[in-house]
Amino acid sequence: MSKGLGKAAYKPVGILLGFAAGAAAGAIFEQVWKVAGAGEAPNATDEDRGWGEILAAAALQGAIFAVVRAAVDRGGAVGLRRMTGNWPK
Repeated sequence: MSKGLGKAAYKPVGILLGFAAGAAAGAIFEQVWKVAGAGEAPNATDEDRGWGEILAAAALQGAIFAVVRAAVDRGGAVGLRRMTGNWPK
C-alpha cells in the first residue's frame, strides 16, 4: 500500500478510535471516582460541591482521558504499521 493511501486510510480509523477512547475514558473515570468513595462524579456547576472536589475530579478525568487516548492512538499507529508497513503522520 502506498504511503499516501495508508495515511488516508488511517484518518477515518483514527476518528473512530478517538470516539471509542473518549467513551472508554469516561467509563474508567466514573469507576475510579466511585472506587475513591466520592460517590457520583461532580459537575462543574454543582453548587453543593466545593472547588477542591470539582477541580480534583476535572484533573483526574483529564489525566485518564490523556492516557487512554495516547494508548489508543499508539495502538492504532502500530496496527497500521503492521498492516501497511508505514507509520501514520
